[in-house]
Amino acid sequence: MPPEVPVILAGAFVAAFAVGAVGFGDALIVAAIWLFVLEPAVAVPLMVMCGVLLYAVTLARMRRRLDFSAVMPFVIGGALGVPGGAWLLAMADATLFRLGVGTFLVVYAGVFLLVRAMPQVTMGGRTADGAVGVVGGILVGLAGFGAVAPAIWSGLRGWPMDRQRGAFQTFGLAIDVVALAWFLGNSMIAPAVGVYFLWCVPATLIGAGLGIWFYGRLDERLFRRMVLGFLLVSGVLMLIEVGGGFR
Repeated sequence: MPPEVPVILAGAFVAAFAVGAVGFGDALIVAAIWLFVLEPAVAVPLMVMCGVLLYAVTLARMRRRLDFSAVMPFVIGGALGVPGGAWLLAMADATLFRLGVGTFLVVYAGVFLLVRAMPQVTMGGRTADGAVGVVGGILVGLAGFGAVAPAIWSGLRGWPMDRQRGAFQTFGLAIDVVALAWFLGNSMIAPAVGVYFLWCVPATLIGAGLGIWFYGRLDERLFRRMVLGFLLVSGVLMLIEVGGGFR
């Protein structure tokens, strides 16, 4: 077994547990672990391949429980937003951008972890949901963490946790499928990525199964706090990355 494989498997397992339990958070978790042992050209396509497997498996296993009624505005908006994010990537200061988003996530999640109830946004309807999907798509094209936007918005909507998760996890799958098609179409997946992916499959399936089991034991309050906790961790990891902690 190559020496980097245990680290890769650990990242795959932790990320899969996070998605099984909460529905998002895999990309930043594996980035925090895999970029210690893998080059970005290998790590990023591997993240996308594992993400497609992970989101597809968890959604399939939970399809009878989750509420998918709010999905389409996010997915359509995300598809429209990705090209804009890719365009901004060539013009924006990525470090400054990630610093700003990381700081926002830490402050947002930190504040709402301390309050008893979150504010609820009822205006805008599906048009507002689609606009948030556009923002998520831009974030994907610009920095690779678009599911954060639908996760925050669906919480502010005050939806039940099964509807929240049905929306932002389906969004995550759709975006990862688009990204995988892009990598394949541009021959950006090296043979080593496929080998590492095969190593990751068992860890991904086991971690996802345990996460789904854990999700079944959450109530609305604990789910809200778990989502906020993952947003906080995502923000901290982003700030560490900006500070050079992954290089």
